[in-house]
Amino acid sequence: MKIYSSEQIRNVALLGHGGSGKTTLSEAMANVAGITKRQGKIEEGNTISDFDKEEIKRGFSINTSCIPIEWQDCKINLLDTPGYFDFMGEAKEATRVADSAIIIVSGKSGVEVGTEKAWEYAEEMEIPKMVFVTDMDDDQASLKNVLDQLRDIFGKSIAPFQVPIKEGEHFVGFVNVVKMQGRKFIKDHVEQCDIPEGMASELEPVREMILEAVAESDEELMEKYFEGEQFTLEEIQTALHNGVIEGTIVPVLCGSGILNTGVQVLLNSIVKYMPAPKEENTVVKGLDPNTGEEIEVTCDKDESMSALIFKTIVDPYIGRLSLFRVYSGILKADSSYLNVNKEDSERISHIYVLRGKEQIEVKEIRAGDIGAVAKLSNTSTGDTLCDKKRPVKLNGIDFPESLACRAVFPKTKGDEEKISSGLHKLMEEDPTIKVVLDSENHQELLYGIGGQHLDVITSKLEAKFKVGVDLKKPKVPYRETIKKKVKVQGKHKKQSGGHGQYGDVHIEFEPSGDRETPYIFEEKIFGGSVPKNYFPAVEKGLQESVHHGVIAGYPVVGVKATLVDGSYHPVDSSEMAFKIATTQAFKKGMVEATPVLLEPIVSVKVIVPDAYMGDIIGDLNKRRGRVLGMNPAKGKQEIIAEVPQSEMYGYSTDLRSMTQSRGLFTQKFERYDEAPMDVQEKVIEAKKNEE
Repeated sequence: MKIYSSEQIRNVALLGHGGSGKTTLSEAMANVAGITKRQGKIEEGNTISDFDKEEIKRGFSINTSCIPIEWQDCKINLLDTPGYFDFMGEAKEATRVADSAIIIVSGKSGVEVGTEKAWEYAEEMEIPKMVFVTDMDDDQASLKNVLDQLRDIFGKSIAPFQVPIKEGEHFVGFVNVVKMQGRKFIKDHVEQCDIPEGMASELEPVREMILEAVAESDEELMEKYFEGEQFTLEEIQTALHNGVIEGTIVPVLCGSGILNTGVQVLLNSIVKYMPAPKEENTVVKGLDPNTGEEIEVTCDKDESMSALIFKTIVDPYIGRLSLFRVYSGILKADSSYLNVNKEDSERISHIYVLRGKEQIEVKEIRAGDIGAVAKLSNTSTGDTLCDKKRPVKLNGIDFPESLACRAVFPKTKGDEEKISSGLHKLMEEDPTIKVVLDSENHQELLYGIGGQHLDVITSKLEAKFKVGVDLKKPKVPYRETIKKKVKVQGKHKKQSGGHGQYGDVHIEFEPSGDRETPYIFEEKIFGGSVPKNYFPAVEKGLQESVHHGVIAGYPVVGVKATLVDGSYHPVDSSEMAFKIATTQAFKKGMVEATPVLLEPIVSVKVIVPDAYMGDIIGDLNKRRGRVLGMNPAKGKQEIIAEVPQSEMYGYSTDLRSMTQSRGLFTQKFERYDEAPMDVQEKVIEAKKNEE
């Protein structure tokens, strides 16, 4: 493949709702550009981007894939992203390195939740946007309805560049509103035609939208517009290009990915209106790892090399592939670079341009372009590779928090090590996977973004690493404590020939008020009834006893134990005897001091549109939650609440269901509180059944 300069490159993320047609459109673009002779289909499992076995099996994208397309002496790096929210980490990777985004909307379904999310991702990264309305071949499709929805939700920046031409309700072409020329689809190409009669009323408001957008982009043009002067085509196109880059204009194009109509125009528009890396991100900010100072990284091939690893692909057969974008300089094969994050040197032997699973070897990748390198020894997603003489650390990727949790159990005994190894490799590929070992409850916890994400992880473990797992509801880490003060005696006396064993302690147990600490130990011994050298043995007895409470065997917290009296034998007393006596006192004291079960309480923040506030608050109340307050958050509402952890299982799925996937939440451990009596009874019963 030809080496391209930054002026000739367009890095474009394809975003949109799941099933809106992103992969089909990318396949159509590849076909129009001559990469494929026959357009692949999702249902046939032969598309360029959905090459993973899981994607073919399920019929939708799970991973972001790169499809470089050569068009009009430019290289368009298409980043085809998944639309389903469980895989939003992949979309975040793509938008981090893209310079612009095309948001795909179905002409039948209109604006969906995924459309809004796609807009949010692009806004978050401050990259220009273009909308492509697909499925226009369907008789139910309506560009007018889609435009109305887009304007209602996203505002006046929406600027339709085309109006469909229909013959007998069939989509046969469009009017280019910028040039005011008709275009008709003839088999695999587009031909100019006259604008059909009777379209003036439809074209006028759309043309006016474009002229208004052009006028608002420049003061001189605004003056010209108000004076009734006509804009030249060059003025319109230049203003539109600048408006797109500034985000004040979002072009809307239409066509059909399945029938390959309007795709050539889309490719032309990407080259004409979307920014090149040098234009959009001429300067990006990085940090000097030695001083922590902010430094500028310029998109120029003559600068020192810096590149961000934005995605990792791990395959048990071909090994690891690291996808990167070069932000400055030239990344060359057979070179060594510094991994700033790991403070380690990486040797790069071969460089590739990836087109789906195809690897095209090249000698270098220049500033602004995207490539891949195999078998890096110590480099992860989000790391920066750079020239050793000018170290710089680029901003990483802001991944969503993974809050869907399941406990992992092997289907076959003895597979624990294979599971751990497989999950570790999948975590390299997908940073939104998190594994936590809960030694207290003897369970391995797997965290993902949602239920579908966890399901895909288990399928990948089986397909790639030949190991089967079951996912179950995790155990809740309850605690036990006491509510009143008691004084008890623990006495261990045993005679078995020769030296006996003798230890006697009188201990006061009471609530300490600190539920983050298992116990506080004090001694108030007068007159040497228990010698000082046995105090550590008493504390050791407490230390061991707090691991298992008397209600359901959960760890004990918030107990203060004061050694107040006791007795000893000059010959038979020993550290072991005093430790055992303390254990006896602990069990007796716990029973008498009104033991209770404590449940973990988490602080929850839910961000939802105003329309869902009532439903969310009602649901939190049903979960025994306590709403503490509400704050406005970027046009939405943030609800702050405290909820028992046991009630939050499955909340990520339930929240999506209640809010049509518009809601987000975070949670973190807050404290332990006494559980209601009915909850305590259920937990105690469940613990008995386990035994």
